[in-house]
Order: sequence, then structure tokens, then C-alpha cells
Amino acid sequence: MTAPSPLLEVRDLVKHFPVRANPLAALWPAAIRRVVHAVDGVSFAIEAGETLGLVGESGCGKTTTGRLVLRAIEPTRGRIVFEGQDITELSARQLLPFRRKVQIVFQDPYSSLNPRMTVGRMVAEPIRVHRIAEGAEVEARVGALLDMVGLSPEYRDRYPHELSGGQRQRVGIARALAAGPRLVVADEAVSALDVSVRAQILNLLVDLRERLGLAYLFVSHDLGVIRFVSHRVAVMYLGKLAEVAPTGELFKQPLHPYTQALLAAIPAVGDGETSIFDDPTRLLEGELPNPIDLPRGCRFASRCPHRMARCDEAEPALREAAPGHAVACYLYS
Repeated sequence: MTAPSPLLEVRDLVKHFPVRANPLAALWPAAIRRVVHAVDGVSFAIEAGETLGLVGESGCGKTTTGRLVLRAIEPTRGRIVFEGQDITELSARQLLPFRRKVQIVFQDPYSSLNPRMTVGRMVAEPIRVHRIAEGAEVEARVGALLDMVGLSPEYRDRYPHELSGGQRQRVGIARALAAGPRLVVADEAVSALDVSVRAQILNLLVDLRERLGLAYLFVSHDLGVIRFVSHRVAVMYLGKLAEVAPTGELFKQPLHPYTQALLAAIPAVGDGETSIFDDPTRLLEGELPNPIDLPRGCRFASRCPHRMARCDEAEPALREAAPGHAVACYLYS
């Protein structure tokens, strides 16, 4: 009996952004071909009902990866397979069924909402666009969605400026759910919120996942958030995946030196206990390589305490070091 295919599968996804033309390009032809390596050969899969946390430093390519999955921006190369269908080269019209099944919750809950539309109109818009319901049924669905995200009916006629940050994000979540998606890309969905509100929204997202059977691609730089909400974690560095593992295993036994450094950077309240990550020498030093002119070997080598000669010669591949635990590092090859 063959195993069911994952809900989403990303294969060798690449996104290069051309560098703006140099006025001296005619004298320097190489400038025309220069690109920013935002995403450079990323592969992963997400099962139905699963949350994959995508974590890394600012500028590592995690948000770009999320938008590539949505086809909000076009990939340079690679494949995006959703529910067994390759959607990489579908036209805008052919993508409409896919748009209904994959939605996004944005980082900034204010700028992602139309200031001229009421909450009711914004939540109703996806229902009407995808022709899910008409007439009174639309209003009934809007009321049910607002109740699902913890907003009372009185918010239906309010505008974004009349809401708090947490209320705006609840509206954004309701709008994302309006079309009945199977996968939601949460792009730093709680990073702009106060700590107490952040906990409420995270609990809401987990509750919705269990109630509706949703899958999430959860993009965040906050390891605490990732640990709470994710089943598996993918650690990204300069456009590549450095490590992928189940959440509990990654936080207990990280393999890649970059993952270890990220965990060592988490502030800890003194409780008398020590951790293998309390060693300050694990903290990163040095600058990120230029994403336009990347090194030939490992992208992390210039900041790695375990640098070897072969790290400068060729880039390590992402390989399984233990069942379900993959790492791109020569220490485990």
C-alpha cells in the first residue's frame, strides 16, 4: 500500500532577484547577470493538518519562500506541488481553485486591511469572489467566521482604525479562512503584537488547526513561537535549509552549528539550571556573506566554529543524519 502524498511539496525552489542595472553595465557586462540569491534550492513537504515552522535570521529568504508557495511571486526554478497537482506554471485563471485552498495571514494586521472597508465587507469578499455563497448566506457565513475568531457581531460594521492590533489580526485570520483553505501561510503573524495578545492569537491558530484540520507554513524569527506552534521546524540560512527536524528533537538535540547558535541566543531567566547552549562561545560572530556574491562552499563557513578545509570547497547537501532529522553540514556526513 502506497503512502498518501503530502498536501504540499516544494522541490528545489529557487528565486533570484536581478540587481538593478548599473549605469556602467555597458562597460561591465557581468553586472547585467548579477542576482540576489533569495531562495536557492529549497525542498520540503507539509502533510495535511501539520505545521511546519520556517525560522531564520532576517533576510534569510523565509518570507520569500512563503510567497513563492502562494505563487504571489514567480519562482526562478523549481516545482510547487499541491494536492498532487503541479501548480508552478498554471495561468492566473487556472490558479483560482488553488487560491481558494491556500491563504495567507500577514505580519502587519493594519496595512493588510483595506481602511475603506468594514470588517463585514472584508471577510465577505473572498466568499463572493470564489462564489461560495450568495445573499443572506454570505452574511451568515461572515457572522460564523467572526465568532470563530473570537469577535462579536458588533465588529461587522467597524473599520480597521477602530480596532486594536489583536482584533485586526483576528479579522485577517477570519478573512483567510473565509474561502475554506487547507493550507495557511502565516508570515510573522504575531510579531507585531503585544506579548499577551500574541499568546491569544497563537492559541487561536492552534485551536483552528485542530477544529478545521488546517496545515500551516509558519514563518517566524521567534524560536519560542515556532516551538509552541510547530510539529516540525526548518531552519533557513541565506536562502538554503540548514536543518529540518521534529520540533522536540531540534530543540533538544540541534545538529547544525547555526541552529545551535540560534538556540544559544534565546534570552533565559536565571532559574539555577544550566543548558548545553549556555556557552557564550556558541554565539555568532562576523558578518553574513553577500547574497549577490556567495562563497563557493558552505554559506555558514565564515561564521562557523567548526570550519574545515572542505567547507570552503563545496556546499554540503541536506542529508538525513537520523530518522526524520536532516542537516546540511560536513560534521555529519
